[in-house]
Amino acid sequence: MEEGTFCYNANFNFMLTQSAPGYATISTGSNPSDHGIIADSWYLRLRGKRINATDDDNVKTIGGGGSIGRHSPRNLTVSTLGDELKLASHSKSKVIGISIKPDAAILLTGHRANEAYWYDDATGNWITSSYYTDTLPRWVNDFNAKKMADIYLNHVWEPLLPASDYTESLPDDNKYETGINGKHTFPYPLNNLSKIKDKYTNYEMLKYTPFGNTYTKDMAIAAIANENLGKGDNPDLLTVNFSTMSYINEKYGNNSVEMEDTYLRLDKDLEHFIHFIDDNLGKENTLIVLTSDHGEASVPAYLADMNLPVDYFNANNAIALLKSYLNVVYGKGDWVKFYNNRQIYLNHNLIEDSKISLKEMQEKVAQFIIQFSGVANVITASTLQTTNFTRGIAEKMQNSYNQKYSGDVLINLQAGWIEKDGKITSGNSPYSYDTHVPLIWYGWKIKRADIAMPVDMTDIAPTLSSFLNIAFPNSCSGNPILKLME
Repeated sequence: MEEGTFCYNANFNFMLTQSAPGYATISTGSNPSDHGIIADSWYLRLRGKRINATDDDNVKTIGGGGSIGRHSPRNLTVSTLGDELKLASHSKSKVIGISIKPDAAILLTGHRANEAYWYDDATGNWITSSYYTDTLPRWVNDFNAKKMADIYLNHVWEPLLPASDYTESLPDDNKYETGINGKHTFPYPLNNLSKIKDKYTNYEMLKYTPFGNTYTKDMAIAAIANENLGKGDNPDLLTVNFSTMSYINEKYGNNSVEMEDTYLRLDKDLEHFIHFIDDNLGKENTLIVLTSDHGEASVPAYLADMNLPVDYFNANNAIALLKSYLNVVYGKGDWVKFYNNRQIYLNHNLIEDSKISLKEMQEKVAQFIIQFSGVANVITASTLQTTNFTRGIAEKMQNSYNQKYSGDVLINLQAGWIEKDGKITSGNSPYSYDTHVPLIWYGWKIKRADIAMPVDMTDIAPTLSSFLNIAFPNSCSGNPILKLME
């Protein structure tokens, strides 16, 4: 921020501000309505099941076992910055993605990536899928052989600073946290907390600590060194996703000492990473973009105690009552096929066989759901297909809607409300606390400046494309940030 350009009014412009749509929007320069990644998961009508954003049953895990590696970018329907870079360089540029999460490693890079690596909860190793390769490169096997996940899980997570220095948090012991295995105050002896029956290690635990970020940074440095990134005649692209804040937020919230400590530690990880890049490549030869996939709501229980009008929306109760209502109106039947991520999927076959207007039933559902506490807006698919919204919440709901994958009815909750799903808080709304994210540019061609004008997150990909003098991603709707290029 002291040497780069800070865009401090950057926002996503869609409703379902979750991780996967955020990654895809950053890399494609388009909204979910175009790139097809409408949420972290959705209901696939043709298969009658819910799928995650990067699920692919046609690939297999490389470097591990089970289904954790069965991921690819095939659900992404458009090209990415990485794809266009590969095309422009005739595949001479390298594109590599690294993240604890598979969807981040995959969606931030695209269809033509050389490599994408993510974390295996079962072994603590870095793995990939057969979409990219048949075997892990030797350097990845060597890196995994160091068993660094075991080393980090032998740490005791203690505050980095004296307790009095954590001035942006609630007290360490507060009632709003669920914590790890019921423990929600420092210190966290990870060696004990990660053990299953005193015999097996629960490697998933690493994602709920700041050391998950450190492990990601270690892997990113190994990738730069072993793949000789930035050493060739063509530019390379490395995407690194530090994702443990999302997991920690689910357990502690964004007002916790644990979250503040995690960001302090992330700052040190970024410091080490940037120094490595500067020493080995030179910051004048590297363009770094620091941003986020979405924001997070404050814990509703805490806000409610502050007398703010927020709460948790119980979708299970709402859908159960909706089913009873539709049985009364249309007769007994399985009218609601699925509910997921604020979207109601109706049974199209049954509706058609019953000679009922789909548009009419969508409207009946919308009129019923809008009556529930916490519901702010309900829009039908028919409305979104026939109306062009250009501002406000309706525009953001439309930008989240994809005719092929979205439900029949989309629900938006009131500001501050989140869905009751076992997490103390989450993202997933069109409000500023979820859409507003940091956006900082540093290094090659970047001047010291602050940009106050609004920046849409679809603008990142075309700006980078302009710097690189390559084509925009093929469904890009964003625009280059001209002030950044002056």
